[in-house]
Amino acid sequence: MVAVTESAPILIEPALQGMSFAEVCGLVGRLQVQVRHAEALNAKLSHEMAVLKRLKFAATSERFGHEQKSLLEETVGEDLEVLEQEMRVLCPASDRAEKQVPKRQPLPAELPRREVRHEPVSETCTAPGCGCRLKRIGEDIAEKLDYSPGSFTVERHVRGKWVCSRCQTLVQAPVPACVIDKGLATAGLLAHVVVGKYIDHQPLYRQEAILGRSGFAVPRSTQAEWIGTIGAQLAPLVQAMRADLLGRRVLHAHETPVAMPKPSSLRDGKSHRAYLWSYCTTAWDDVNAVVFDFAESRAGHNARRFLSIADDGTGGWRGTLICDDYAGYKQVLAAGVTEAGCLAHARRKFHELWANHSSTLAGQALKLFGAIYDVEREVRHCGAAERLRIRQLRSRPAADLLHAWLMANRQKVPDGSATARAIDYSLKRWGPLTRFIDDPELAADNNRIENLIRPVALGRKNWLFAGSLRAGQRAASIMSLLHTARLNGHEPYRYLKDVLERLPTQPASALADLLPYHWAPPSVG
Repeated sequence: MVAVTESAPILIEPALQGMSFAEVCGLVGRLQVQVRHAEALNAKLSHEMAVLKRLKFAATSERFGHEQKSLLEETVGEDLEVLEQEMRVLCPASDRAEKQVPKRQPLPAELPRREVRHEPVSETCTAPGCGCRLKRIGEDIAEKLDYSPGSFTVERHVRGKWVCSRCQTLVQAPVPACVIDKGLATAGLLAHVVVGKYIDHQPLYRQEAILGRSGFAVPRSTQAEWIGTIGAQLAPLVQAMRADLLGRRVLHAHETPVAMPKPSSLRDGKSHRAYLWSYCTTAWDDVNAVVFDFAESRAGHNARRFLSIADDGTGGWRGTLICDDYAGYKQVLAAGVTEAGCLAHARRKFHELWANHSSTLAGQALKLFGAIYDVEREVRHCGAAERLRIRQLRSRPAADLLHAWLMANRQKVPDGSATARAIDYSLKRWGPLTRFIDDPELAADNNRIENLIRPVALGRKNWLFAGSLRAGQRAASIMSLLHTARLNGHEPYRYLKDVLERLPTQPASALADLLPYHWAPPSVG
């Protein structure tokens, strides 16, 4: 005799009820794709984290100098913190082992304290049908480290606990939102570290010593974690700036080299040349912005990618790009972007001949270029219509005279000479070089973007020893915001401090209010 047992009833998810077999199969297929994608991303992040930890160990190689070791360790620490955040999003705490976080040590008792109280709006119970008076039964205290140049203070955030004796409802003000959840530092200290690194060119190991003299040496590893998190939090703002840039008709573009170690060469202390690409609006645009884009090479596909142009040349930005004669821009020009040349580059070739060899011909050319620049100085503050009128009236004849001089003297100098090369550069690019005469929105040269990137180049040895692609991209994002803030007349520290305070509670629909060219300083009082 066979015993018959009743099977447990099959529970069907409410979302699956009413779905046909084909629909369920389709859903299962989509879920499998999502799972495979998550597993692949998890494996990628795990591999990248393992590589970074190996880089951190390899940084102890004797081939690296002390400063290079410190800089590499800093960027690796920043990268690891960002990867930890991405892993937490991909794999919730219930699905993986939680990172062991050391217990935070109390802040030094000798630091001055400032109390910030957070209490309920009303001391009356708001539970339905109650209305009794609340009674304070205790408080929670959290301390945050704040910094103003030369001195530390501690913010004591006190959140009172209130209870209703009738319905036992517990009321407490929420924890103030912070850009780093449960973080030690205030927005002021975070902004100080970031501005110190990317504006004042102070690497984190130096900042650790500077902060130590003020009473509390924040470890460089902690600062690196802060910068990694802040870089990720600020990314949406930089993406919005890039979108605004791609909505402009005219842009400047330039690129400058930076050192980046290759993983395969770490033991030898060698690096290869990566590039910081820069794009900005013109001086006459109502949006005053610069966006930096870090790439591992100077290849033309980097410019195409930034301008959202597909591999086959379709889509993306279709304005006028003011740039030099570097071949990397040819890909975007072939896709339909209009080229405007840099008159300063053409002039510079003659200036080098004059400065190095006292060339008489170069001196004549410089006077002819000077006539064009005299007009540019005059129309700098004119409106578009007036600028076009004056350029047509005076710049066109000056340019025609320069062109005639170039043609006449090219026949007098031997091929291959430095003078011939200088003349050929201008003649071969004459159309793009003089396009500004017929378009009042175009600048005569690319000096604006070159001047913007100059302070960036000053910090190359201090922070642009990019330990990884992530580190370079993070630096580019943060610098885009800080240098655009400067362009718009804002003090970078004040701007960033306010953004870090507002960002955690800023609605996505109002994110544009935090962009440097829309931001307004908070009112005092």
